[in-house]
Amino acid sequence: MIDLRSDTVTRPSQRMRDAMARAEVGDDVWGDDPSVAAFEKNVAERAGFAAGLLFPSGTQSNLTALMAHCERGDEFIAGQQSHLYKYEGGGAAVLASLQPQPIDNAHDGTLPLEKVGAAIKRDDIHFARTRLIALENTFQGKVLPQDYTERLLDLAKEHGLLAHLDGARLFNAAVATGQPLDALCRGFDSVSLCFSKGLGAPVGSVLVGSESFIARARRWRKTLGGGMRQAGILAAGCQFALDHHVAGLTDDHRHAQLLAEGLASLPGIEDIECHTNMVFARFPEAYRQTMAQHLHAQGILVEPLARTRFVTHRDISQADIQRVLVVMQEYCRDMAGATSE
Repeated sequence: MIDLRSDTVTRPSQRMRDAMARAEVGDDVWGDDPSVAAFEKNVAERAGFAAGLLFPSGTQSNLTALMAHCERGDEFIAGQQSHLYKYEGGGAAVLASLQPQPIDNAHDGTLPLEKVGAAIKRDDIHFARTRLIALENTFQGKVLPQDYTERLLDLAKEHGLLAHLDGARLFNAAVATGQPLDALCRGFDSVSLCFSKGLGAPVGSVLVGSESFIARARRWRKTLGGGMRQAGILAAGCQFALDHHVAGLTDDHRHAQLLAEGLASLPGIEDIECHTNMVFARFPEAYRQTMAQHLHAQGILVEPLARTRFVTHRDISQADIQRVLVVMQEYCRDMAGATSE
């Protein structure tokens, strides 16, 4: 199947499987797994931080960051459409007793500074204490402007707030801008980095920060059930991805651009946007009703929505993109004819 639903569907290559099979392991809860320790240290150094901590998921990594930074009853500011606020099961409220203060994302994924400033609560017993601001980069494939990020971090510092970055696809941002990873992380108090999306590892996110922060995070990870035993097998897959798959993100971005250009020539499709490895397009409701079934029959997986997302990844080739466009051309032509009758 040509699966364009998400870059989370990637499968480990044989070389990655071989690296995982050879991994030296121990009990990571005891701190005895050498592969995990080496990987965490490597990621932290590349991101410009003192320490790192391996998690089974980015959701748990983000939640742990909030819990390590904040106290019960505190408030954090995040984007209304951010993954941390919208797509992580309300864990901050349910499990951490934290109050989210969502801000409408601007079209480019930023949180308007004036809205952020207005949302910060003054020191008053009537209000939850605003403690932290969370950003996401990339956001729906869009790379946050670096000058904006610096201004937001200055605003956080001005108000004595901490800053966390959900960098689930930060490697895409690094490749797209040509900036090193540590430059995109600079100024944040913590960053969560995912290896099971575009980089193609089967499992794994790393939370990076100061040594004292990671010590607190390690305790909360255990509380949340994230302590793992012979996790070096997973760390080896992530390390292989870090060593061998980052440069390949360029191909994902190029394939997404090819897909967007091809879709733009088809009838009925509107508001096409392409950023890094994601393409968004609007299809008429009549198209969406049968599109998933039609494409599935042709060996293509998508999730048709009012604003449909196509995500390229390392398991998608240029030939796959060309195949998708041929099938989409046939489908859109037929649908355009049917709806005009």
